[in-house]
Amino acid sequence: MILMILQRLGLGVLTLVLVSVLVFAGTEILPGDVAAAILGQNATPESLAALRADLGLNAGPFVRYFAWAGSVLHGDLGQSLANRQPVADLLWPRFWNTMALAAYAAVIAVPLAVGLGILSAAWRGSLFDRAANVIALATVSLPEYFLGLLLILFLSVQFGLLPSLADTYAGMGFPAWLRATTLPMLVLVLVTVAQIMRMTRTTVLAVMDQPYIETAFLKGLKNGRVVLRHAAPNAIAPIVNVVAFNMAYLIAGVVLVEAIFNYNGLGRFMVDAVSKRDLPMVQAAAMVFAAVYVVLNMIADIAAIALNPRLRHPRVKG
Repeated sequence: MILMILQRLGLGVLTLVLVSVLVFAGTEILPGDVAAAILGQNATPESLAALRADLGLNAGPFVRYFAWAGSVLHGDLGQSLANRQPVADLLWPRFWNTMALAAYAAVIAVPLAVGLGILSAAWRGSLFDRAANVIALATVSLPEYFLGLLLILFLSVQFGLLPSLADTYAGMGFPAWLRATTLPMLVLVLVTVAQIMRMTRTTVLAVMDQPYIETAFLKGLKNGRVVLRHAAPNAIAPIVNVVAFNMAYLIAGVVLVEAIFNYNGLGRFMVDAVSKRDLPMVQAAAMVFAAVYVVLNMIADIAAIALNPRLRHPRVKG
């Protein structure tokens, strides 16, 4: 088991190294000139050349990559090209805003989705099961921006129940923050609940087809007891995996949601940085998203190993 966990950790580190190469290469091929974007259209060739030299843009891509990667390893995310402030000072407050929104959605989505999935499996073929599956398919099929616009149209414009923009600020009260972020939270919940519920239902049903579940029914146990006491605990490992995957989405996949609702999070931070050609900010935001995604998937893999007795205690051949 320890060897398998170490292998997962090694693969995670290797994935982050490869992601750093892709992030740097992706920012290199972004259209436009950083110096021209900073100085504007009236910049002279001399001022553009001086700014490029000052920013180190005249060095080769390999030199700049290794200099950037070395700084990231030491915790230095660089300076913003647009305003010359440390990227970390600008990034981390946005990151914690995104984490707060993701936590708000996760607290509601995970228990709701797992509960609905177990109930759908327990009442397989019932009206509840069919309705839950139809609604889940509908929400998964609709893109986040369309769901967001629908919620704004009905809950904000027509009924005036919630604000259409998630305007938050430092020192904002918790009730006011909850009200301001409810619409983006609902979009994230609708998408993640559908995915987790469908996977939970499928996994529990696969376990219920096992012989020991049939034995439990033959002993006269009720359907609910069999599902909760026998099927659900043995389906926990795949459920943990899909929950971790969707938690990674809640953090790393909120770019569109934050842009729609003007939420001051890391996704909108990255979009603004791309529009300004601020490469250090884009690279730092992309690496934070990648690190969160990789770490959560590693946690899911390690949890699946820990929850699977066959992986915890492998058979010794011979």
